[in-house]
Amino acid sequence: MRLPQPKSLNGLILVGFGLVALPLLIAIFWALFSLDRLAEQSEQLVVTGVTAAENNRQLEQQVASLERVARQYLALGTEESRTFMHQDLASVEETLDRIWPLAEQANAVSFARAIRVSARRVVRTLNTSDPASVDTDAAVAEFASLRQRVTRLSLTLSNHIELELNRLQESTRRAQQVSAWQTAALVPGTLILVLFFVLQVARPIRQIDKAINQLGRSGFSRPIDVKGPSDLERLGRQLEWLRMRLLELAQEKNRFLRHMSHELKTPLANIREGTELLLDGTVGELDTPQREVTDILRLNGLKLQQLIENLLSFSAWQSKNEVLTLTDFPLRHLVIAVAKAQRLALKAAKIQLKLDVEDIVVNADREKLRTVLDNLLSNGLKFTPRGGVVTIRAASTPASFVLEFADTGPGIPEDEAPRIFEAFFQGNTEQGGHIAGTGIGLSVVMECVQAHDGTVELVDSDEFSGAHFKIHIPQEREAANQRIAANA
Repeated sequence: MRLPQPKSLNGLILVGFGLVALPLLIAIFWALFSLDRLAEQSEQLVVTGVTAAENNRQLEQQVASLERVARQYLALGTEESRTFMHQDLASVEETLDRIWPLAEQANAVSFARAIRVSARRVVRTLNTSDPASVDTDAAVAEFASLRQRVTRLSLTLSNHIELELNRLQESTRRAQQVSAWQTAALVPGTLILVLFFVLQVARPIRQIDKAINQLGRSGFSRPIDVKGPSDLERLGRQLEWLRMRLLELAQEKNRFLRHMSHELKTPLANIREGTELLLDGTVGELDTPQREVTDILRLNGLKLQQLIENLLSFSAWQSKNEVLTLTDFPLRHLVIAVAKAQRLALKAAKIQLKLDVEDIVVNADREKLRTVLDNLLSNGLKFTPRGGVVTIRAASTPASFVLEFADTGPGIPEDEAPRIFEAFFQGNTEQGGHIAGTGIGLSVVMECVQAHDGTVELVDSDEFSGAHFKIHIPQEREAANQRIAANA
């Protein structure tokens, strides 16, 4: 089941950006919310603490003032002292009213209530009795008890505020821990999301790039299937249409070449036959200038026939070179088989063949790799002088295997090197004449190697005096090189 794809690459990028940014935004908003809440709690706690401290201070002062006025009343018994005493009591009760909500939170209501009751009892006792008849010791004891209750209330409220402060600090630590855990989770999660969407974007682009490279190498046999956003899939369908069109054109080209080659062979054969009749003197003896012209006609006829044969051979090879059949097989066995097939040509030219091939198992198209080996060996035989040496090497790397072909011939001129893999190109280098050239051998090598997604190059070498070719072919299965015994 395929996941729904965005309709465009821009849509995919926007969706990816949104999904990557969403957890980050959530974390930011949560952090801001937690910070705002902690700031509000801290501000409230500061205000509460300052207010409680101020109220406790005022309460202590008011109780002290009440005790001082009460003592004055006991000593003087004046009406002014009585009035001040009632004012101080009112101030104490007013302060207790302000403290009451905090006292409820701190479970200190009993202390506040006891202060209120004790203060009222003292004032009521003094107000309703003759000052001279009041038990001074009892009044002093009552005020001492009142001060103790005020102290306990103040201490309880302070402890409550300290407890709230500890809770606030604990909340801050928890918020920091949550933020740390969020960061620890978001960083890898965000990286995973980024990697996922990068792959979602890069995968179809790689597919398109691979398809274009395939088309550039005339690889029309593999269908192009691009998966991704709809606009990239549409581009993939256009490339597939282009592949089919190019395949049709290539097939039409091959059919045209085959048709024209066959059509040209008959009149060319007549021309050559007529030329041979003239050279044989069938219609009369030719003088020297006539024979020279006839020889020119004969040589060019042979050359034209060779070109036609090359066209037919190349067209036939291309028509069967569309699909790879990959198998695992020992490379050394294939090299030895190709060498045995050309042993007579090697013996006739007195050319020594040196093999340095590792016992490796490769994954490739056996027949196309045989064609590569045969064509390169034939090329070496063609340009190597009598008594020379042709060297074949093969080794494996972690991702590919390497083939090397080198000879002791004259080498390839620098100006011809860029064109040696072109079809029907023949250089001006003097050939040894052991094997007739067609001009398509190296082009076939190039196409066979490229069909394996490999590379072939002409390299400079101080070790060999002649041409030195190096081939790299990637391996799809690393385990292939470990199955030598099973495939031998």
